[in-house]
Amino acid sequence: MSEEFQGKKKSKIAFNYRTLIPSAGLLIALLTEVLIPNHKDTKYSDLTNLRTVLITALSISVLLCLLSIFIKRLRKRYSYQGWFIGGSGIFIAVINIVTAKTHMLPQLYFPSLSRVFNVYIEDRSFLLTCVISSFTLLIEGLIIGTIIGVITGIVVGWSKGWSYWIYPIIRILGPIPSSTWIPLALIIFSAPKGAAIFLIAFGVWFQITILTSSGIQATKKSYFEVSSTLGASSLQNLFYIAIPDALPSIFLGFFNATCSSFVALMAAEMMGVKSGLGWYINWQKEMIAYPNVYAGLIIIAGFCYLFITLQFKVRDKLLKWQKGVIKW
Repeated sequence: MSEEFQGKKKSKIAFNYRTLIPSAGLLIALLTEVLIPNHKDTKYSDLTNLRTVLITALSISVLLCLLSIFIKRLRKRYSYQGWFIGGSGIFIAVINIVTAKTHMLPQLYFPSLSRVFNVYIEDRSFLLTCVISSFTLLIEGLIIGTIIGVITGIVVGWSKGWSYWIYPIIRILGPIPSSTWIPLALIIFSAPKGAAIFLIAFGVWFQITILTSSGIQATKKSYFEVSSTLGASSLQNLFYIAIPDALPSIFLGFFNATCSSFVALMAAEMMGVKSGLGWYINWQKEMIAYPNVYAGLIIIAGFCYLFITLQFKVRDKLLKWQKGVIKW
């Protein structure tokens, strides 16, 4: 019995060499930053923000490497991501060399990474305000567009009569990019925020309408025949069979709509809204403050990733039988 227990204990404690690769890549990036001097013309060469970020990341990677020895699940996942994280560290080292160390790229448009990270310290309160503004605008547009899109999709997918009149309009108006509606939106809505919400909601509405109606129309007719035989009404067929069966398509439409809504958000914030990440990036570009531009782009990338990841977590929770069908 004791030998069996020791065997199980040994199987839990193991080491995978790939868990060292992230630390190796980050160490190369750190050594590049510390040992190679900056170019003599580098602006703000005394900034050490990149060094601080790399030391923090290296410390976390070493800690994860040690923990992975004892935690099988962490070891499996961390070793799988090892090459990518290590490669990212080497990529940072290359970027650092061609910008701050050698000036192979124009300093005006390609500032050092330390200057980019310094933006998060100097403009942290203002950036937080912009993030909250963009998030609020995005959520409002998504909610309005989703509600209208689901209703329109159900009507079009369920009723042939409504589909005859509405579907041609959807085919004409839907493919038009949201940004082309900016002049009309500014005329209809007195406030720029209302116009911005309209642009986001319009793009969301089209994606969700198409996939919701397609999901309902794809429901097998045999389901309705069986339920009708058991006495189900038309509304019961709709709400208990058609809509649940169309949920995977509705979530797929919501995913596509979320991706397109970020594009609409950036366009919407450049037409009069005085806050938000899109407005911030456009403003800093006009000021030729490219460290701030890159800092804003990094925030948008992280914001998009977290938002869509959360969406897929909710989807996998609600649609357990569809888990893994669409990977993110």
